[in-house]
Order: sequence, then structure tokens, then C-alpha cells
Amino acid sequence: MRRRELLTGALGAFATAATGLAWPRRAAAQQPGLTALNPRLSLVTTGGTNVLALVTADGFVLVDSGTPEQSSALLASLTPLEREALAERAGERRVAKVFNTHYHLQNTGANEPLRQRGAAIIAHENTRIWMATPVWNPSKDRYSQPRPKAAHPTETFRTDASMTVGGERIDYGYLLEAHTSGDIYVYFRTSNVLAVGDVASPVRDPELDYFTGAWIGGRADALAKLLKLCDASTTIVPGFGPVMTRADLQAERDLMKTIYDRAVDRIRQGDDAGDMLEAGVLKGLPRTWNDPRKFLYDVQKGLWAHHNKLNPNVV
Repeated sequence: MRRRELLTGALGAFATAATGLAWPRRAAAQQPGLTALNPRLSLVTTGGTNVLALVTADGFVLVDSGTPEQSSALLASLTPLEREALAERAGERRVAKVFNTHYHLQNTGANEPLRQRGAAIIAHENTRIWMATPVWNPSKDRYSQPRPKAAHPTETFRTDASMTVGGERIDYGYLLEAHTSGDIYVYFRTSNVLAVGDVASPVRDPELDYFTGAWIGGRADALAKLLKLCDASTTIVPGFGPVMTRADLQAERDLMKTIYDRAVDRIRQGDDAGDMLEAGVLKGLPRTWNDPRKFLYDVQKGLWAHHNKLNPNVV
């Protein structure tokens, strides 16, 4: 088998392993590349999402799958020597397990070919439901069609679970209504690497998929739960952007709680996104926003969807 065929075949639709590539800590965008977090665990940057890959004797364990198109971009970005190193690392291994942190296409786009090659796809039950359901897309003013059944998870859970694969303990659990209604974390406890999906967003505006139940209170609570899982030496991998420290995660949780505290009474009084923007709800914060009005619109919609949590006098 030729090296390129070996590389792509070992990971089905997604190629992954470790070299020494990295990116600027707070880059606004990220280029395809690979970073070794330890001898067995690698971070793959596809340009659209981060993918974690654990090498075991039984095959790779991935967190999120990216898309076949993103995989092609990754391969195209590598030098011949880097491709050779990838092929050496991949060997004859297949993808054994894939965790989907939520249902969005950039996180589940390669599910179907990976599943066809024998991978088990693990996700929260709500992720399976949203993948099987037409979902209204407000930005496109239309429904997104259900994904093919062959792309759906093969195993789902509802709360927390754990497994050991190749000597690595992997804990995973539910993060309620933080980015969607099906978010999960995946904690490689032996390696002390925590994948949090798009529940943390160090470089992009945080997205609250309010149509599926996400809201800013749920996001703040989920970040608080993640903080309890990790310590100062934990490597935290968001769905997009550079790796984070516990201090980075704490800062994002504090930011979300501040915005919640500023917005909750204004929403209760009937303010919309424009009113909150004019009132300075996002002013004086330690980050800027690419689209502050859209973010506050999502905050508004999510808070009204959870109106029973705003204040006892809201009916």
C-alpha cells in the first residue's frame, strides 16, 4: 500500500497523528496542522474544527470527526516529510471510536465513512435526535435536512460514563444546554487532556444554539462544571482555536456569568438585542465581538426560552 493510501485509509475519512506543528496562541483563524500533546495523543487542526486523536493498539479514538473536505485540506497543507511521519505513526490502525461533542456538521461530517469502516460513534442522545430531525436554521431562513442514518451515533448516553481504552481512562459526560442541548466533554484522564467542544470559544464569538435549547445560563453552568473536572496542569481543547489553560476557562466562565447578570433583568423588562447593545451590556469586557448584535440576539432568545429562570414574577 502506498504511503498516502495508508495514511488516509488508517483514519477512514480523517487523517491524524503527531508532528511538531503549532499555531499562534490567540490567532483569529487557524490553519490545518498537527500538534503532539503527548506521545499518544495528538491535536489535529482542520481549519474548521479541532479533532483529538488517541493512538491505541486497537485503533484510534477521535473526539469529533471533522469533514472529508477538511481532511483533504489538512493533507494538502503538509509537506512530504510530514506526510511520511504521519504514515509511520498511523501504521495499519483504523479508527475504533469517535466521540461527537454535539451534532453540528463540522463535528460530525465524517461520521458516515468512519462508521462504514467499523468505528463506533458515541454521542449524547440529544445529538442523535438533532441529527435525525429537520432543524430550523434562522441565519439561512430554512430547515437543515436530517443527516443520513448511517451518520448517526451508534452508541448514546444521557448523563456521565467512563471507559478505558489502551490504558487511557476516558471520562465523558453531559453539559446541559451550553452550546446545543447535546454537548458533551471528553476527558482523557490519564493524559489530563480535556476536550470541551464548542462550550468554550477562545477566539470566535460564543454560539448559543437557542433553537435546540442552549442559553447563556446553561453555558455558564457548563463551564463551571468543567472547571471542577480539571486542574492547573490540564490541557483544555476547545472545538476551535488554541488550547486553553484552566485559567483561560475560568476567565470565559466569569465572562459568561457577567453577561448573564447584566442581561437577565433587561430581558425580563422587555429589552431586545439592540436595547442591550445600546445600554452597553458588552462594554468593558476583556474581549471584543465579531457580531455583538447576533450574540445578544442569541442571549435574548435563549433567556426567553428559559423565562421561568429569569425571575419569579415572569410568567
